[in-house]
Amino acid sequence: MNRRSLIGLAAAAVTLALAALPPAAFAGGEGGYGGHGADSGKPTVVLVHGAFADSSSWNGVIQRLQRDGYPVLSASNPLRGLESDAAYVRSVLDSVKGPIVLAGHSYGGAVISAAAVDHPQVKALVYIAAVIPDRGESTGELTTRFPGNTLGQNLLRVPFPLPGGGTGTDLYVKPSAFHRHFAADVPAGTAALLAATQRPAATTALEEKATATAWRTVASWALLATEDRAIPLAAQRFMAERAGSRTVEVKASHAVAVSRPDRVARIIVEAARSES
Repeated sequence: MNRRSLIGLAAAAVTLALAALPPAAFAGGEGGYGGHGADSGKPTVVLVHGAFADSSSWNGVIQRLQRDGYPVLSASNPLRGLESDAAYVRSVLDSVKGPIVLAGHSYGGAVISAAAVDHPQVKALVYIAAVIPDRGESTGELTTRFPGNTLGQNLLRVPFPLPGGGTGTDLYVKPSAFHRHFAADVPAGTAALLAATQRPAATTALEEKATATAWRTVASWALLATEDRAIPLAAQRFMAERAGSRTVEVKASHAVAVSRPDRVARIIVEAARSES
């Protein structure tokens, strides 16, 4: 039998196998692909990273939460614009079965605040060295309202083509500045890896103003990083107090989820237990 015949037989076998599967295998229904969550009796923890990071920045936190039996989903934040990023994260929330504890780091705090508005499954919000905007406020405005932000002056601006035409601007942390101004309390080698794998944020994401916020109706917790050079401690305190968040202060850099995953996991578990 020649190669073409073998390929044809293999394709036919795959088609027959797929045809034999129940519809739930393709749908987001119970047991189907696209339905996140687990029958653990515990809420699903959804994690949203911020600018200049990616989902892997939560790895140490995820390991601890999974060890404690929590189903976890780390969403990829597009970092293109607050409204569109929130809509994307909300679609991820819609795929989860059962109650949700939603946590955001940095700009991810603005995203979860918008994504969780009137979402019936979100039972708690957890802000990790995060922006907690009110209506009419942007991430860029809040991170510079109080003195102490040194990250802003260490950003690279890189143009990129927009799908509909025109040019946007991506922001990156300068690799030479990443360790000192973003992740001062992680080993230099780890900081170099984080700098190399950072995801840029479009200027539109940091400039777009919030139009709604979930913390007015959903219970919230906040971990404040006292050595943060991206969101000064004074800004974190102001936002957490205004939101009525239950807070804890940790001596850590902005990259607290990497340097202190134990403390980050602890406050998430506290929120999950309080709202279960």
